[in-house]
Amino acid sequence: MYTRTPRRRKGGAAWYTLLFLLFIAAAMGVWFIYLKFIPNQQMTVPDYKMEHPITYKGEVMDQGAVLRNDEVMVPVSALQKVLGPGEPVYYEPESGSIVLTTANKVLQMKTDALTAQLNQKPYELHIAAQTKDDAVYIPISPLEELYGLKAEYKADSGIVILLQSGESIQPAKALKSKGSAIRTKTSIHSPIVEKVPQGELVRIWGEEDGWLYVQGPQGQLGYMQKSSVELANIEKIPDASKEEAFIPWKVLGSKINLTWEAVYDRNPDTNSIGDLKGVNVASPTWFELQDGKGTIKGNADPAYVRWAHKQGMQVWALFSNGFEPEQTTEALAKAETRFKMIRQLLAFAETYDLQGINIDFENVRTSDKANLVQFVRELTPLMHEEGLVVSIDVTPKSNSELWSLFLDRKALGQTVDYMMVMAYDEHWASSPEAGSVASLGWTASAVKRIIEEDGVPPNKIILSMPLYTRIWTEKDGEVTSKAVGMDKIKEIISTKKLTASFDQSSGQNYVEYEDNGALNRIWIEDGKSIQSRVKLMHDLGLAGVATWNRSFQTSSIWSVIDDAINKRPS
Repeated sequence: MYTRTPRRRKGGAAWYTLLFLLFIAAAMGVWFIYLKFIPNQQMTVPDYKMEHPITYKGEVMDQGAVLRNDEVMVPVSALQKVLGPGEPVYYEPESGSIVLTTANKVLQMKTDALTAQLNQKPYELHIAAQTKDDAVYIPISPLEELYGLKAEYKADSGIVILLQSGESIQPAKALKSKGSAIRTKTSIHSPIVEKVPQGELVRIWGEEDGWLYVQGPQGQLGYMQKSSVELANIEKIPDASKEEAFIPWKVLGSKINLTWEAVYDRNPDTNSIGDLKGVNVASPTWFELQDGKGTIKGNADPAYVRWAHKQGMQVWALFSNGFEPEQTTEALAKAETRFKMIRQLLAFAETYDLQGINIDFENVRTSDKANLVQFVRELTPLMHEEGLVVSIDVTPKSNSELWSLFLDRKALGQTVDYMMVMAYDEHWASSPEAGSVASLGWTASAVKRIIEEDGVPPNKIILSMPLYTRIWTEKDGEVTSKAVGMDKIKEIISTKKLTASFDQSSGQNYVEYEDNGALNRIWIEDGKSIQSRVKLMHDLGLAGVATWNRSFQTSSIWSVIDDAINKRPS
Protein backbone atom coordinates (compact mmCIF):
# COMPACT_ATOMS: atom_id res chain seq x y z
CA MET A 1 0.00 0.00 0.00
CA TYR A 2 1.38 3.45 -0.79
CA THR A 3 0.46 6.96 0.05
CA ARG A 4 -0.52 9.15 -2.81
CA THR A 5 0.85 12.68 -2.72
CA PRO A 6 -2.01 15.20 -3.07
CA ARG A 7 -1.75 17.44 -6.09
CA ARG A 8 -1.49 21.23 -5.53
CA ARG A 9 -4.32 23.26 -6.79
CA LYS A 10 -3.50 25.47 -9.66
CA GLY A 11 -3.52 29.23 -8.84
CA GLY A 12 -2.38 29.02 -5.20
CA ALA A 13 0.72 31.14 -5.79
CA ALA A 14 -1.34 33.76 -7.52
CA TRP A 15 -3.70 33.87 -4.56
CA TYR A 16 -0.85 34.56 -2.15
CA THR A 17 0.50 37.20 -4.47
CA LEU A 18 -2.90 38.86 -4.57
CA LEU A 19 -3.12 38.81 -0.78
CA PHE A 20 0.33 40.38 -0.55
CA LEU A 21 -0.58 43.10 -3.00
CA LEU A 22 -3.80 43.80 -1.11
CA PHE A 23 -1.79 44.10 2.10
CA ILE A 24 0.63 46.55 0.46
CA ALA A 25 -2.27 48.57 -0.93
CA ALA A 26 -3.95 48.67 2.47
CA ALA A 27 -0.73 49.76 4.13
CA MET A 28 -0.26 52.44 1.54
CA GLY A 29 -3.83 53.55 2.08
CA VAL A 30 -3.32 53.76 5.81
CA TRP A 31 -0.08 55.69 5.21
CA PHE A 32 -1.89 58.00 2.77
CA ILE A 33 -4.66 58.59 5.31
CA TYR A 34 -2.02 59.28 7.95
CA LEU A 35 -0.21 61.69 5.67
CA LYS A 36 -3.39 63.48 4.72
CA PHE A 37 -5.39 63.51 7.93
CA ILE A 38 -3.22 62.72 10.97
CA PRO A 39 -1.42 65.87 12.21
CA ASN A 40 2.14 65.93 13.49
CA GLN A 41 2.24 66.41 17.28
CA GLN A 42 5.97 67.03 17.52
CA MET A 43 6.91 70.27 19.31
CA THR A 44 9.95 72.29 18.22
CA VAL A 45 11.67 75.37 19.60
CA PRO A 46 12.87 77.84 16.92
CA ASP A 47 16.54 78.74 17.11
CA TYR A 48 16.70 82.52 16.85
CA LYS A 49 20.42 82.57 17.73
CA MET A 50 19.76 85.35 20.25
CA GLU A 51 18.45 85.41 23.81
CA HIS A 52 15.66 87.95 23.29
CA PRO A 53 14.61 88.11 19.64
CA ILE A 54 12.59 91.14 18.56
CA THR A 55 9.63 90.80 16.22
CA TYR A 56 7.85 93.59 14.39
CA LYS A 57 4.80 93.05 12.17
CA GLY A 58 5.50 89.34 12.08
CA GLU A 59 9.18 89.60 11.18
CA VAL A 60 12.18 88.70 13.31
CA MET A 61 14.64 91.58 13.39
CA ASP A 62 18.38 91.18 12.89
CA GLN A 63 19.29 92.19 16.44
CA GLY A 64 17.64 91.16 19.66
CA ALA A 65 16.72 93.10 22.79
CA VAL A 66 18.45 93.34 26.16
CA LEU A 67 16.66 93.05 29.51
CA ARG A 68 17.96 95.16 32.37
CA ASN A 69 16.16 95.47 35.69
CA ASP A 70 13.08 93.96 33.99
CA GLU A 71 12.99 96.78 31.41
CA VAL A 72 13.30 96.07 27.72
CA MET A 73 16.14 97.83 25.90
CA VAL A 74 15.94 98.06 22.12
CA PRO A 75 18.90 98.39 19.72
CA VAL A 76 19.16 101.57 17.68
CA SER A 77 19.16 99.57 14.43
CA ALA A 78 15.70 98.16 15.24
CA LEU A 79 14.36 101.59 16.20
CA GLN A 80 15.52 103.16 12.96
CA LYS A 81 13.70 100.44 11.02
CA VAL A 82 10.49 100.66 13.06
CA LEU A 83 10.26 104.44 13.40
CA GLY A 84 11.39 105.14 9.85
CA PRO A 85 13.08 108.23 8.40
CA GLY A 86 10.51 110.68 9.73
CA GLU A 87 11.17 109.80 13.40
CA PRO A 88 14.94 109.50 13.55
CA VAL A 89 17.16 108.10 16.23
CA TYR A 90 20.65 109.57 16.04
CA TYR A 91 23.72 107.96 17.60
CA GLU A 92 27.24 109.38 17.68
CA PRO A 93 29.81 106.68 18.55
CA GLU A 94 32.67 109.05 19.37
CA SER A 95 30.85 110.84 22.19
CA GLY A 96 28.14 108.29 22.98
CA SER A 97 25.49 110.94 22.26
CA ILE A 98 21.97 109.79 21.42
CA VAL A 99 19.37 112.22 20.13
CA LEU A 100 15.68 111.36 19.71
CA THR A 101 13.47 113.87 17.93
CA THR A 102 9.78 114.35 17.22
CA ALA A 103 7.96 117.33 15.72
CA ASN A 104 8.08 119.19 19.03
CA LYS A 105 10.58 117.35 21.24
CA VAL A 106 14.31 116.72 21.37
CA LEU A 107 15.68 114.22 23.90
CA GLN A 108 19.46 114.23 24.39
CA MET A 109 21.11 111.39 26.30
CA LYS A 110 24.42 109.56 26.45
CA THR A 111 25.33 105.94 26.90
CA ASP A 112 25.94 104.91 30.52
CA ALA A 113 24.46 108.18 31.82
CA LEU A 114 21.21 108.68 33.71
CA THR A 115 21.26 112.42 33.08
CA ALA A 116 19.40 113.57 29.98
CA GLN A 117 17.68 116.64 28.58
CA LEU A 118 14.24 116.93 27.05
CA ASN A 119 13.94 120.25 25.18
CA GLN A 120 16.96 121.47 27.13
CA LYS A 121 15.34 120.70 30.51
CA PRO A 122 16.48 117.90 32.89
CA TYR A 123 14.92 114.51 32.13
CA GLU A 124 15.14 111.54 34.49
CA LEU A 125 16.16 108.15 33.14
CA HIS A 126 15.72 105.08 35.35
CA ILE A 127 18.00 103.02 33.13
CA ALA A 128 20.85 104.40 31.06
CA ALA A 129 21.37 103.60 27.42
CA GLN A 130 24.23 101.15 26.96
CA THR A 131 26.49 99.54 24.40
CA LYS A 132 26.83 95.77 24.08
CA ASP A 133 28.65 93.85 21.37
CA ASP A 134 29.09 97.03 19.33
CA ALA A 135 25.35 97.76 19.42
CA VAL A 136 23.61 100.60 21.26
CA TYR A 137 20.51 99.85 23.33
CA ILE A 138 17.91 102.40 24.49
CA PRO A 139 15.40 101.75 27.30
CA ILE A 140 11.80 101.48 26.17
CA SER A 141 10.41 104.09 28.61
CA PRO A 142 11.48 107.26 26.74
CA LEU A 143 10.62 105.60 23.44
CA GLU A 144 7.09 105.00 24.68
CA GLU A 145 6.82 108.59 25.90
CA LEU A 146 8.08 110.18 22.68
CA TYR A 147 6.79 107.80 20.02
CA GLY A 148 4.15 105.65 21.72
CA LEU A 149 6.25 102.56 20.92
CA LYS A 150 5.17 99.48 22.92
CA ALA A 151 7.33 96.48 23.83
CA GLU A 152 5.68 93.23 24.99
CA TYR A 153 8.08 90.81 26.67
CA LYS A 154 7.09 87.13 26.59
CA ALA A 155 8.87 85.43 29.50
CA ASP A 156 8.16 81.85 28.32
CA SER A 157 9.93 82.34 25.00
CA GLY A 158 12.11 85.38 25.66
CA ILE A 159 10.58 87.12 22.64
CA VAL A 160 10.00 90.88 22.55
CA ILE A 161 7.15 92.15 20.35
CA LEU A 162 7.40 95.77 19.19
CA LEU A 163 4.10 97.51 18.45
CA GLN A 164 3.81 100.89 16.78
CA SER A 165 1.60 103.67 18.09
CA GLY A 166 -1.74 103.82 16.28
CA GLU A 167 -1.25 100.42 14.64
CA SER A 168 -4.37 98.31 13.93
CA ILE A 169 -4.01 94.51 14.20
CA GLN A 170 -6.47 91.74 13.38
CA PRO A 171 -6.59 89.12 16.19
CA ALA A 172 -8.24 85.72 16.11
CA LYS A 173 -9.52 83.39 18.87
CA ALA A 174 -8.40 79.73 19.10
CA LEU A 175 -11.35 77.32 18.86
CA LYS A 176 -10.07 73.80 19.54
CA SER A 177 -10.57 72.38 23.01
CA LYS A 178 -7.10 70.79 23.06
CA GLY A 179 -5.45 73.91 21.68
CA SER A 180 -4.88 75.21 18.18
CA ALA A 181 -1.44 74.54 16.76
CA ILE A 182 0.93 77.11 15.29
CA ARG A 183 3.24 75.26 12.90
CA THR A 184 6.52 75.98 11.15
CA LYS A 185 5.00 75.55 7.69
CA THR A 186 1.63 75.45 5.95
CA SER A 187 1.13 71.74 6.61
CA ILE A 188 -0.38 69.71 9.45
CA HIS A 189 2.71 67.48 9.26
CA SER A 190 5.13 70.26 10.08
CA PRO A 191 6.26 70.62 13.71
CA ILE A 192 4.39 72.77 16.22
CA VAL A 193 6.07 75.90 17.64
CA GLU A 194 3.24 76.84 20.00
CA LYS A 195 -0.12 75.45 21.09
CA VAL A 196 -2.75 78.10 21.71
CA PRO A 197 -5.34 77.20 24.38
CA GLN A 198 -9.00 77.47 23.49
CA GLY A 199 -10.20 81.06 23.76
CA GLU A 200 -6.70 82.58 23.64
CA LEU A 201 -5.90 85.19 20.99
CA VAL A 202 -3.32 85.21 18.24
CA ARG A 203 -2.35 88.17 16.06
CA ILE A 204 -2.73 87.71 12.32
CA TRP A 205 0.13 89.11 10.22
CA GLY A 206 -0.66 87.53 6.86
CA GLU A 207 -2.06 84.63 4.87
CA GLU A 208 -0.36 81.97 2.76
CA ASP A 209 -1.75 78.95 0.88
CA GLY A 210 -5.01 79.14 2.80
CA TRP A 211 -3.26 79.27 6.18
CA LEU A 212 -2.99 82.24 8.50
CA TYR A 213 0.46 83.56 9.43
CA VAL A 214 0.09 84.36 13.13
CA GLN A 215 1.88 85.19 16.36
CA GLY A 216 0.84 83.34 19.47
CA PRO A 217 0.46 84.38 23.12
CA GLN A 218 4.07 83.29 23.77
CA GLY A 219 5.27 85.33 20.78
CA GLN A 220 6.07 82.44 18.46
CA LEU A 221 5.47 82.97 14.75
CA GLY A 222 4.06 80.38 12.39
CA TYR A 223 1.05 79.09 10.48
CA MET A 224 -2.40 78.18 11.75
CA GLN A 225 -5.33 76.61 9.95
CA LYS A 226 -8.16 79.04 9.29
CA SER A 227 -10.68 76.51 10.58
CA SER A 228 -9.02 76.47 14.00
CA VAL A 229 -9.73 80.15 14.77
CA GLU A 230 -12.41 82.79 14.50
CA LEU A 231 -11.77 86.50 13.96
CA ALA A 232 -12.00 88.79 16.97
CA ASN A 233 -12.38 92.55 17.31
CA ILE A 234 -9.63 94.69 15.81
CA GLU A 235 -6.83 95.53 18.26
CA LYS A 236 -5.77 99.20 18.19
CA ILE A 237 -2.41 100.12 19.73
CA PRO A 238 -2.92 103.39 21.67
CA ASP A 239 -1.73 106.55 19.96
CA ALA A 240 1.23 108.42 21.33
CA SER A 241 0.33 111.44 23.41
CA LYS A 242 -0.83 114.11 21.00
CA GLU A 243 1.57 116.98 20.45
CA GLU A 244 -0.07 120.29 19.76
CA ALA A 245 0.65 121.24 16.17
CA PHE A 246 2.77 124.33 15.69
CA ILE A 247 1.07 126.96 13.53
CA PRO A 248 3.82 128.91 11.78
CA TRP A 249 1.64 131.45 9.95
CA LYS A 250 -1.26 132.74 11.98
CA VAL A 251 -2.52 135.34 9.49
CA LEU A 252 -5.36 133.26 8.05
CA GLY A 253 -6.01 133.71 4.34
CA SER A 254 -2.84 135.74 3.87
CA LYS A 255 0.10 134.71 1.70
CA ILE A 256 3.65 135.20 2.93
CA ASN A 257 5.43 138.08 1.22
CA LEU A 258 9.05 138.01 2.39
CA THR A 259 12.02 140.05 1.29
CA TRP A 260 15.63 139.40 2.21
CA GLU A 261 17.66 142.31 3.52
CA ALA A 262 21.27 141.71 2.46
CA VAL A 263 23.45 142.93 5.33
CA TYR A 264 27.19 142.76 4.73
CA ASP A 265 29.17 145.30 6.75
CA ARG A 266 26.50 147.62 8.06
CA ASN A 267 22.77 147.48 8.60
CA PRO A 268 20.70 149.74 6.37
CA ASP A 269 19.35 153.09 7.45
CA THR A 270 15.67 152.26 7.84
CA ASN A 271 14.77 155.87 7.04
CA SER A 272 15.99 155.31 3.49
CA ILE A 273 14.18 152.03 2.82
CA GLY A 274 10.83 153.52 1.91
CA ASP A 275 7.42 151.87 1.84
CA LEU A 276 7.49 148.12 1.25
CA LYS A 277 3.80 147.76 0.53
CA GLY A 278 2.46 144.29 1.29
CA VAL A 279 5.72 142.87 2.67
CA ASN A 280 4.91 141.00 5.88
CA VAL A 281 8.25 139.28 6.61
CA ALA A 282 11.75 140.73 6.54
CA SER A 283 14.76 138.41 6.57
CA PRO A 284 18.01 140.25 7.27
CA THR A 285 21.21 138.24 6.70
CA TRP A 286 22.49 138.70 10.24
CA PHE A 287 23.97 135.40 11.43
CA GLU A 288 26.91 133.48 9.98
CA LEU A 289 28.89 130.42 11.03
CA GLN A 290 32.42 131.48 11.88
CA ASP A 291 34.25 128.20 12.49
CA GLY A 292 33.92 124.45 12.76
CA LYS A 293 33.33 124.70 16.52
CA GLY A 294 29.85 126.11 15.94
CA THR A 295 30.59 129.74 16.76
CA ILE A 296 28.09 132.13 15.16
CA LYS A 297 28.85 135.74 14.32
CA GLY A 298 25.89 138.04 14.84
CA ASN A 299 25.21 141.36 13.18
CA ALA A 300 21.68 142.01 14.37
CA ASP A 301 20.28 145.53 14.74
CA PRO A 302 17.55 146.15 17.34
CA ALA A 303 16.59 149.37 15.52
CA TYR A 304 15.86 147.39 12.34
CA VAL A 305 13.65 144.97 14.31
CA ARG A 306 11.70 147.84 15.87
CA TRP A 307 11.25 149.44 12.44
CA ALA A 308 10.06 146.16 10.89
CA HIS A 309 7.58 145.53 13.69
CA LYS A 310 6.16 149.02 13.28
CA GLN A 311 5.60 148.22 9.60
CA GLY A 312 3.64 145.11 10.61
CA MET A 313 6.43 142.74 9.56
CA GLN A 314 7.78 139.65 11.25
CA VAL A 315 11.56 139.24 11.31
CA TRP A 316 12.98 135.86 10.27
CA ALA A 317 16.73 136.40 10.55
CA LEU A 318 18.90 134.45 8.13
CA PHE A 319 21.61 132.06 9.39
CA SER A 320 24.28 131.22 6.82
CA ASN A 321 27.13 128.72 6.89
CA GLY A 322 29.35 131.35 5.23
CA PHE A 323 29.39 129.03 2.18
CA GLU A 324 32.55 127.44 3.64
CA PRO A 325 32.40 123.64 3.15
CA GLU A 326 35.20 122.65 5.52
CA GLN A 327 33.89 124.46 8.60
CA THR A 328 30.36 123.35 7.72
CA THR A 329 31.43 119.70 7.74
CA GLU A 330 33.10 120.09 11.12
CA ALA A 331 30.22 122.01 12.72
CA LEU A 332 27.54 119.58 11.54
CA ALA A 333 29.46 116.41 12.39
CA LYS A 334 28.96 116.45 16.18
CA ALA A 335 25.92 116.78 18.41
CA GLU A 336 27.90 119.11 20.67
CA THR A 337 28.57 121.68 17.94
CA ARG A 338 25.08 121.40 16.45
CA PHE A 339 23.47 122.15 19.81
CA LYS A 340 25.96 124.95 20.39
CA MET A 341 24.67 126.59 17.20
CA ILE A 342 21.06 125.98 18.26
CA ARG A 343 21.58 127.53 21.69
CA GLN A 344 23.13 130.63 20.14
CA LEU A 345 20.27 131.04 17.66
CA LEU A 346 17.72 130.69 20.47
CA ALA A 347 19.57 133.34 22.48
CA PHE A 348 19.72 135.68 19.47
CA ALA A 349 15.99 135.20 18.83
CA GLU A 350 15.13 136.08 22.42
CA THR A 351 17.53 139.02 22.61
CA TYR A 352 16.39 140.65 19.38
CA ASP A 353 12.69 139.70 19.50
CA LEU A 354 12.76 137.61 16.33
CA GLN A 355 9.83 135.60 15.00
CA GLY A 356 11.79 133.07 12.96
CA ILE A 357 15.10 131.73 11.66
CA ASN A 358 15.83 131.23 7.97
CA ILE A 359 18.59 128.68 7.25
CA ASP A 360 20.77 129.31 4.20
CA PHE A 361 23.45 126.62 3.91
CA GLU A 362 25.15 126.53 0.52
CA ASN A 363 28.40 125.15 -0.91
CA VAL A 364 28.07 122.01 1.23
CA ARG A 365 29.59 118.57 0.63
CA THR A 366 27.16 115.79 -0.28
CA SER A 367 28.64 113.69 2.53
CA ASP A 368 27.10 116.21 4.97
CA LYS A 369 23.54 115.64 3.72
CA ALA A 370 22.40 113.50 6.67
CA ASN A 371 24.06 115.74 9.25
CA LEU A 372 22.32 118.82 7.84
CA VAL A 373 18.97 117.05 8.14
CA GLN A 374 19.82 116.05 11.71
CA PHE A 375 20.70 119.66 12.57
CA VAL A 376 17.36 120.87 11.24
CA ARG A 377 15.51 118.10 13.10
CA GLU A 378 17.20 119.10 16.34
CA LEU A 379 16.72 122.83 15.74
CA THR A 380 13.06 122.90 14.72
CA PRO A 381 11.36 121.54 17.89
CA LEU A 382 13.37 123.86 20.10
CA MET A 383 12.49 126.84 17.90
CA HIS A 384 8.83 125.85 17.94
CA GLU A 385 8.86 125.69 21.72
CA GLU A 386 9.76 129.39 21.66
CA GLY A 387 7.14 130.19 19.00
CA LEU A 388 9.73 130.66 16.24
CA VAL A 389 9.19 129.79 12.56
CA VAL A 390 11.86 127.67 10.85
CA SER A 391 12.47 127.95 7.12
CA ILE A 392 15.27 126.74 4.85
CA ASP A 393 16.52 127.94 1.47
CA VAL A 394 17.02 125.33 -1.24
CA THR A 395 18.19 125.52 -4.82
CA PRO A 396 16.31 123.94 -7.73
CA LYS A 397 17.35 120.32 -8.24
CA SER A 398 20.45 119.74 -10.32
CA ASN A 399 23.56 117.56 -10.46
CA SER A 400 25.72 120.20 -8.81
CA GLU A 401 27.79 118.52 -6.09
CA LEU A 402 28.08 121.48 -3.71
CA TRP A 403 24.96 123.49 -4.56
CA SER A 404 22.18 120.93 -4.94
CA LEU A 405 22.96 117.28 -4.23
CA PHE A 406 23.60 117.82 -0.52
CA LEU A 407 19.98 118.91 0.01
CA ASP A 408 17.63 116.13 1.12
CA ARG A 409 14.55 118.12 0.19
CA LYS A 410 12.15 115.34 1.16
CA ALA A 411 13.49 114.98 4.70
CA LEU A 412 13.90 118.72 5.16
CA GLY A 413 10.37 119.33 3.90
CA GLN A 414 9.02 116.95 6.55
CA THR A 415 10.67 119.01 9.28
CA VAL A 416 10.72 122.73 8.50
CA ASP A 417 7.74 125.06 8.39
CA TYR A 418 8.65 126.55 5.02
CA MET A 419 11.02 125.81 2.17
CA MET A 420 12.20 128.75 0.09
CA VAL A 421 12.90 127.55 -3.43
CA MET A 422 15.57 129.93 -4.73
CA ALA A 423 14.27 129.90 -8.27
CA TYR A 424 17.00 132.01 -9.82
CA ASP A 425 20.48 131.68 -11.32
CA GLU A 426 19.26 129.46 -14.14
CA HIS A 427 22.10 131.31 -15.87
CA TRP A 428 24.55 132.24 -13.15
CA ALA A 429 27.33 134.85 -12.95
CA SER A 430 29.94 132.77 -14.75
CA SER A 431 27.55 130.87 -16.99
CA PRO A 432 29.17 129.95 -20.33
CA GLU A 433 26.18 131.30 -22.22
CA ALA A 434 23.89 134.28 -21.80
CA GLY A 435 20.32 133.77 -20.69
CA SER A 436 17.58 134.59 -18.24
CA VAL A 437 18.27 134.58 -14.53
CA ALA A 438 15.02 132.64 -14.19
CA SER A 439 12.85 131.94 -17.20
CA LEU A 440 9.23 131.27 -16.31
CA GLY A 441 9.17 127.69 -17.64
CA TRP A 442 12.37 126.80 -15.79
CA THR A 443 10.95 128.33 -12.60
CA ALA A 444 7.72 126.34 -12.83
CA SER A 445 9.64 123.12 -13.51
CA ALA A 446 11.98 123.73 -10.55
CA VAL A 447 9.09 124.05 -8.09
CA LYS A 448 7.02 121.21 -9.54
CA ARG A 449 9.95 118.78 -9.31
CA ILE A 450 10.29 119.39 -5.58
CA ILE A 451 6.55 118.92 -5.07
CA GLU A 452 6.28 115.81 -7.24
CA GLU A 453 9.62 114.08 -6.66
CA ASP A 454 10.26 114.98 -3.02
CA GLY A 455 6.70 115.19 -1.75
CA VAL A 456 7.09 118.64 -0.21
CA PRO A 457 3.57 120.02 0.30
CA PRO A 458 2.86 123.13 -1.81
CA ASN A 459 1.64 124.98 1.28
CA LYS A 460 5.15 124.66 2.71
CA ILE A 461 6.87 126.12 -0.35
CA ILE A 462 7.68 129.80 -0.84
CA LEU A 463 8.64 130.85 -4.36
CA SER A 464 11.80 132.97 -4.18
CA MET A 465 11.94 135.51 -7.01
CA PRO A 466 14.88 137.62 -8.25
CA LEU A 467 14.67 141.41 -8.15
CA TYR A 468 17.95 141.53 -10.05
CA THR A 469 18.93 140.73 -13.58
CA ARG A 470 22.22 140.27 -15.40
CA ILE A 471 23.68 142.35 -18.16
CA TRP A 472 25.37 139.85 -20.45
CA THR A 473 28.30 141.04 -22.52
CA GLU A 474 29.43 138.99 -25.52
CA LYS A 475 32.70 139.97 -27.18
CA ASP A 476 35.33 138.03 -29.11
CA GLY A 477 33.65 134.75 -28.22
CA GLU A 478 33.68 135.44 -24.47
CA VAL A 479 30.63 135.87 -22.26
CA THR A 480 30.67 137.89 -19.03
CA SER A 481 27.92 139.26 -16.81
CA LYS A 482 27.15 141.55 -13.92
CA ALA A 483 24.11 141.62 -11.66
CA VAL A 484 22.17 144.89 -11.42
CA GLY A 485 18.93 146.04 -9.87
CA MET A 486 15.67 147.10 -11.45
CA ASP A 487 16.33 150.86 -11.40
CA LYS A 488 19.63 150.38 -13.21
CA ILE A 489 17.90 148.52 -16.04
CA LYS A 490 15.30 151.29 -16.30
CA GLU A 491 18.10 153.81 -16.55
CA ILE A 492 19.88 151.89 -19.33
CA ILE A 493 16.69 151.51 -21.35
CA SER A 494 15.88 155.21 -20.96
CA THR A 495 19.40 156.48 -21.65
CA LYS A 496 19.92 154.32 -24.72
CA LYS A 497 16.34 154.76 -25.90
CA LEU A 498 15.81 151.02 -26.14
CA THR A 499 12.52 149.32 -26.86
CA ALA A 500 11.96 146.02 -25.10
CA SER A 501 10.35 143.11 -26.89
CA PHE A 502 8.64 140.16 -25.25
CA ASP A 503 10.67 136.95 -25.31
CA GLN A 504 8.15 134.11 -25.43
CA SER A 505 10.67 131.43 -24.44
CA SER A 506 11.60 133.09 -21.15
CA GLY A 507 8.29 134.82 -20.45
CA GLN A 508 10.16 138.11 -19.99
CA ASN A 509 10.81 141.40 -21.72
CA TYR A 510 14.17 141.49 -23.52
CA VAL A 511 16.55 144.14 -24.88
CA GLU A 512 19.96 144.10 -26.50
CA TYR A 513 22.37 146.81 -27.60
CA GLU A 514 25.93 147.23 -28.77
CA ASP A 515 28.51 149.11 -26.72
CA ASN A 516 32.26 149.37 -27.44
CA GLY A 517 32.09 146.58 -29.97
CA ALA A 518 30.31 144.20 -27.62
CA LEU A 519 26.77 142.89 -27.69
CA ASN A 520 24.89 143.44 -24.42
CA ARG A 521 21.80 141.36 -23.73
CA ILE A 522 19.28 141.70 -20.89
CA TRP A 523 16.37 139.48 -19.89
CA ILE A 524 14.47 141.99 -17.78
CA GLU A 525 12.98 141.53 -14.33
CA ASP A 526 10.07 143.95 -14.15
CA GLY A 527 6.41 144.15 -13.23
CA LYS A 528 5.43 141.79 -16.04
CA SER A 529 7.81 138.98 -15.04
CA ILE A 530 7.00 139.40 -11.35
CA GLN A 531 3.25 139.23 -12.04
CA SER A 532 3.81 135.94 -13.91
CA ARG A 533 5.77 134.51 -11.00
CA VAL A 534 3.14 135.47 -8.45
CA LYS A 535 0.50 133.89 -10.69
CA LEU A 536 2.58 130.71 -10.67
CA MET A 537 2.56 130.86 -6.87
CA HIS A 538 -1.26 130.98 -6.95
CA ASP A 539 -1.56 128.28 -9.61
CA LEU A 540 0.56 125.84 -7.60
CA GLY A 541 -1.05 126.69 -4.26
CA LEU A 542 2.20 127.79 -2.64
CA ALA A 543 2.53 129.50 0.75
CA GLY A 544 3.78 132.77 -0.70
CA VAL A 545 6.71 134.52 -2.35
CA ALA A 546 10.10 135.87 -1.34
CA THR A 547 12.39 138.34 -3.12
CA TRP A 548 16.19 138.49 -3.34
CA ASN A 549 17.03 141.03 -2.34
CA ARG A 550 15.37 144.24 -1.18
CA SER A 551 18.20 146.51 -2.36
CA PHE A 552 17.65 145.51 -6.03
CA GLN A 553 14.13 146.92 -5.90
CA THR A 554 12.41 149.57 -7.85
CA SER A 555 9.96 151.29 -5.52
CA SER A 556 6.91 150.45 -7.61
CA ILE A 557 7.56 146.69 -7.54
CA TRP A 558 6.09 146.25 -4.05
CA SER A 559 2.65 147.41 -5.17
CA VAL A 560 2.91 145.07 -8.18
CA ILE A 561 3.67 142.10 -5.91
CA ASP A 562 1.00 143.06 -3.39
CA ASP A 563 -1.66 143.52 -6.07
CA ALA A 564 -0.74 140.20 -7.71
CA ILE A 565 -0.83 138.35 -4.40
CA ASN A 566 -4.24 139.81 -3.65
CA LYS A 567 -5.25 139.48 -7.33
CA ARG A 568 -5.95 143.16 -7.80
CA PRO A 569 -5.62 144.44 -11.38
CA SER A 570 -2.51 146.58 -11.89
